[in-house]
Amino acid sequence: MITGKTRVWSILADPIGHVKTPQEINALCAAEGIDGVMVPMQVHPENLATVVAGLKGIESLGGFVVTVPHKTKIVALCDRLLGDAGRIGAVNVVRREADGTLTGAILDGLGFVEGLRSEGIEPRGRNACLLGAGGAGAAIAFALAEAGVARLTIVNRSHGKAEDLAARVALAYPDVPVAAGAPETASRDLIVNATSLGLKPEDPLPLGDTAFHAGQVVADAIMDPVETRLLAAARAAGARVHPGLPMLRQQIRLMAEHLGALPGAARDA
Repeated sequence: MITGKTRVWSILADPIGHVKTPQEINALCAAEGIDGVMVPMQVHPENLATVVAGLKGIESLGGFVVTVPHKTKIVALCDRLLGDAGRIGAVNVVRREADGTLTGAILDGLGFVEGLRSEGIEPRGRNACLLGAGGAGAAIAFALAEAGVARLTIVNRSHGKAEDLAARVALAYPDVPVAAGAPETASRDLIVNATSLGLKPEDPLPLGDTAFHAGQVVADAIMDPVETRLLAAARAAGARVHPGLPMLRQQIRLMAEHLGALPGAARDA
């Protein structure tokens, strides 16, 4: 029952139809007896700053989750960043403080790694390839390096962007070989798609090299559809596939803590 006392949170995305966070947060509120609700809001990129300025003035708003394509642009709209958010250059959850200021954090990377581990997949020691150097990709890159992958190769349409991310990760984790490069699919133990390719049925695969095989893990950060074209192709070739939902489920409690729905301190990847 939503009343005048209900705490409100939102999620900002474009498109919005694929998001799963409201369902998960609202289920958590119901289970924990929290008088709060999360609602989805579709926001075009050119309207993001205007929308965020308006949200700062809503006293009953506890904050909002941010996803594609806003994770990097929202950084400049936050008043304070926690943990690695500034170094990564992306934010995916923002708490509205009592004075209307916004505190941003990034939980994608931690959520992704813990999602792998929740399914019995340990990234430590793996030869990993990351597709995408955007907001989610940057967070996952830092988290994979922190988790102790044996090697990390970052693949991005803009090679310069991949090189920039690789340099930042290498600086933070000098014991992990990190470089921009090509998928070299056959040689990888772990392949991760952190691009938005796969959200739409007509999207091409996020890589051209499809030499998937048994013994490797192919993971996708996309949550809907549950099995993207990438995962379907990898599964058909005998690889183990890992969808995006475990990543979300590991993030939910962390998000709820940051937004003030649950007691606890925000954590960052």
